[in-house]
Amino acid sequence: MDKYVSPVETSPANPNPIPRSRWKRSAIEVNGRIESKYRRELYGLLLQSYAEIGAFPHLYHQVQGVPCPTHRDRVMAFAGLDVEGSFRRHGVSAVEFDDQGIYLASVTRSGCLMVHDFESLYCQSNVISPWMNEDEAKHLLHLNTFRQLDSVRWNPSNQDEVACTSMKSSEIFIYDIGYVSSKPVEVLRKKPSLTIHGVDIHKGLSDVAFTSSDDSRIFASDTYGAINIWDRRRSAFPSVELTTNSHNALNSIELNIEDQIVYGAGNQGIIYMWDLRGGRSSAAFQSHKEPYHPPLASVKISTLLEKIGSLKAQSDIVPKDLHSISLDPSCAYSLAFHLEDGWSGILDIRSLEVTHIHCPPPAWLDASLMSSNFSYLRKPSWLSTNSIYVVGSSTDKGLHLLDFYPDSSSPCHVDFSEDMLKSSRQNGFVPLTEDVTACAAHPCNGFVVAGTKQASLLVVSQRKKVWQGEEDLVSSE
Repeated sequence: MDKYVSPVETSPANPNPIPRSRWKRSAIEVNGRIESKYRRELYGLLLQSYAEIGAFPHLYHQVQGVPCPTHRDRVMAFAGLDVEGSFRRHGVSAVEFDDQGIYLASVTRSGCLMVHDFESLYCQSNVISPWMNEDEAKHLLHLNTFRQLDSVRWNPSNQDEVACTSMKSSEIFIYDIGYVSSKPVEVLRKKPSLTIHGVDIHKGLSDVAFTSSDDSRIFASDTYGAINIWDRRRSAFPSVELTTNSHNALNSIELNIEDQIVYGAGNQGIIYMWDLRGGRSSAAFQSHKEPYHPPLASVKISTLLEKIGSLKAQSDIVPKDLHSISLDPSCAYSLAFHLEDGWSGILDIRSLEVTHIHCPPPAWLDASLMSSNFSYLRKPSWLSTNSIYVVGSSTDKGLHLLDFYPDSSSPCHVDFSEDMLKSSRQNGFVPLTEDVTACAAHPCNGFVVAGTKQASLLVVSQRKKVWQGEEDLVSSE
């Protein structure tokens, strides 16, 4: 559009013509293409409209004829009748959408697996259920698995299957949502490990992942510093074990888009990387004769943070456990990490350097902000576009919306300068009614569902407004 407009020429009568801003909207209408910078500006305005629009507490009295364990533990905790002490945890430990955003799966530490139809959940966000009334219309499936659950993942090759793991068990439980049964359709197990004294080593499974190409291989990280790979066509026991150089627990795993690189994050803030295409142990991966494989590389986040001069000058950097890692769907080389103290950042997997960091105020600055979220492994999520990282606050009730765009214009970038402050998009914060433990972003429309310490599901999206007709507008004038 600019090329069809005649420029204003200088003259003695007009030595300093008023500069004309670029025609953004008209350029889009003519070219049919939205520039990334303009798209980011619009998305920044969109994030400012996010708010909690619905809260769904876990008010189900019974499941399959027996008392719901999550509801029972929740009521006992509120009533002060928790016989196991104040450290009993009954909240939502993981939540995830399927690939199309139709169904939402969530699990609780008390052992409930639930599947919701997200459209139905969203439409009921304006309906407030009376306290202690059971509302079974909110979900499609509610199972009591009779065990603690810590992670849930959909099978991308079979969207009827969800896999759950527990840090109290060395088994993967696979459920088919088409069958209303508390018994899984398949159970994958780890072989028991014995020490030289004959004592069994407990290896609970903290996280699980499917490959995107087929449903035969399943990955799970354990609490003893290894990632196990199952081939469902061969055996119910793992065929390959990806080992580390320590026995610290691995809390989170991630596969790249081509299922070739496996990332594992564990205690002491270390991220491990294995190359399934080969690397140092290519022959072993191809033959299965050697079932144990060391990592191709590993990095310690605290060591990388010490290289950021401005951060080191303001904070004492000490190793912290990693709660979660996940790759940016908009940028294949950005690996997000979230630390125990609430810090979040980006590891550039090409250079193995930290390029972004977000450091919220520590809890000890204000005793009123102290939260018991530290007893959970917080699980953030990416929005599907524009590199927005959504993470529950470790000290307050709310969600951080972090701009992790992969260049120095991001307010979280380590090279961000104060001169860019006015022209950059700012991070957002959405106040919520409960402490967030895990969240999942809808793959299509950017809505967020947050699981809480009180076992509720909170729906976060743009604020709803009532449309006014012409008569209302005339009367309001």
